[in-house]
Amino acid sequence: MRFVWAVAAFVLATVMIGAGIAQRTIFQGPRTETTAISVEEQTPYLLIDGAVLNQLPGTQTLRAQAEGDIFASYGRTADLEAWLSDATYTHVTLSDAGGLETSVVEPEVDATADPSASEPAEDAPADDATAEDATAEDAAAGRSPIGSDLWLDEYQQTDLLIAPLQLPEGMSVLVATDGVAPAPSKVTVTWPLQTSTPWAGPLIVAGGILMAVGVFLYILGIRHARRKRGPRRKGLPLPVTEPIDISIDHDDKGVISSAQAPTRRAVSSGGRRAFAVLPVVAVSALLFSGCSADAWPQLGSSPTPSPTATVIAPDGQQAPAVTKAQAERILTRIAATVADADAAMDGDLADTRLEGAALAARDTNYKLRSALGDYAAPAPILAKPLEIILPQAYDDWPRSFIAVADDDESKTSSIMVLTQQDQWSDYKLSYVGSLEASTSLPDLAPAYIGAPQVEPDSPFLVLPPNEVAAAYADVITNGEASTYYDLFEADGDQLRVSIAADRERRLAEFNTTANTTASTGNLQFSSAAGAQAPFALQTVESGAIVAVNINEIDTATPTNADAVIKVENNRTVKTLAGVDQSQTGFETTFSDQVFFYVPGPGSNEKIRLLGYSSDILDAKIL
Repeated sequence: MRFVWAVAAFVLATVMIGAGIAQRTIFQGPRTETTAISVEEQTPYLLIDGAVLNQLPGTQTLRAQAEGDIFASYGRTADLEAWLSDATYTHVTLSDAGGLETSVVEPEVDATADPSASEPAEDAPADDATAEDATAEDAAAGRSPIGSDLWLDEYQQTDLLIAPLQLPEGMSVLVATDGVAPAPSKVTVTWPLQTSTPWAGPLIVAGGILMAVGVFLYILGIRHARRKRGPRRKGLPLPVTEPIDISIDHDDKGVISSAQAPTRRAVSSGGRRAFAVLPVVAVSALLFSGCSADAWPQLGSSPTPSPTATVIAPDGQQAPAVTKAQAERILTRIAATVADADAAMDGDLADTRLEGAALAARDTNYKLRSALGDYAAPAPILAKPLEIILPQAYDDWPRSFIAVADDDESKTSSIMVLTQQDQWSDYKLSYVGSLEASTSLPDLAPAYIGAPQVEPDSPFLVLPPNEVAAAYADVITNGEASTYYDLFEADGDQLRVSIAADRERRLAEFNTTANTTASTGNLQFSSAAGAQAPFALQTVESGAIVAVNINEIDTATPTNADAVIKVENNRTVKTLAGVDQSQTGFETTFSDQVFFYVPGPGSNEKIRLLGYSSDILDAKIL
């Protein structure tokens, strides 16, 4: 009977394990779903809408095939459409019925423009008008998408591009080559299918257990059969008067050799162990084959996430200008370009990534270094690690963000303002300053929410952003006599300390110069708001980080008609002014890029200095 149960267990175990394995193999079905995008009319760009990518759940794998280099990028749908607004492209969308729709989108036409302006004059040659139209069309079609700061990420491969994506709603993908050649026509999107087999694991495990039971029953059956085949003879009675002498030691005594039994038992036992090991190994392999999560029923409830502090964006707030990864990539590109410009002292190259006060300071430095070989190069632009990113919450252009990056070697930090003027432009750095070591930044909104820009004349701050530069300049010039002195925090303001020390040193040098004594010359100091417009982003507590430009002006003039002002010992002024002396005097301008925290009107805090940089800007003859 034991053999019958063992055979039944083996058969049932084989059926259960086979059914479990079949669910994971031949009965499981396809693991992916692929949709091919067919393009009939060739255009330089192919825009795949986010609805197409999210028609099935899970990650998306984009494949594009063509000869040569293939480019793909993704970003917000509105940004991609804005970038393509002046170009002809193919747009792939999802129809109401669930199928794919492909349409060719032509460049937008300004409805406010005068229709007659696009028509050539009667006396103008038709060829000229045609040439102008062709030139405008070629400029849009020939724009390369490679390296644009607008993309959240981009991919480049040759002949076959495979890009793993996981894009939410509101994102789209742009596929192209170089902006001139037609976009790849063989494009597919693949999604993984959720083909769970919840009973495969239980069947395989239960079958393995049942097989182990069958093996045990089979061993018991063999043991029972061997015992039943043993001798059943009864021993002969021995006379009482003739007991067996077990001490007799004779060669032909009829006893069973004790050396044979253990050998037989060892062979039999070893055989049973070897027989039992084989199913155990087989069961273990089967158990491991069905241990993935989708091979088991999900009977328990999903874990409840622990609550975390969240910041909710105000109603109607627009999307942040950049993500943190995007900002790091932009800053890395800017740092590399500016480093090349610094090495070559190339102002035109620097102009591609700098603007405003940051560019003006670089241009002056290049002029001085080209004339003075030992003049110090400007500090490099820090890119990584990017510690803080505060993007402007704005869907249109120009759009900006504030970034704080650290330098692990020098243990310094830089705070920067970067701006993109339109959807086709690169981000440019307009303000850069060094953070003080003891500076604590105010509470800022997370990068995924962003912050609205504060208008220059906003009354919702202690001081409007467009008045901060002039007020601080007045404090620098007049000190405690300034009407704005009480608005600014004096403790920790190293910029005022350094300006006061530098002015005292230069005044002492001026008064000890042989030809410019106090009786023949005069040195005056003043400060004023610079040419760069202020920029401000709101903080969490209704304050704002404000970046402003301040000019410090030194004016050296003679006090009588016979005196001259000589700058032969001042190589910087001499190089910028082009002369070493003047009867009318010299004016030297230093440019300060300054970052403040300006609290809201109901706060008890004062305007606090966060960081700054100071560079010579110009020197000229009065």
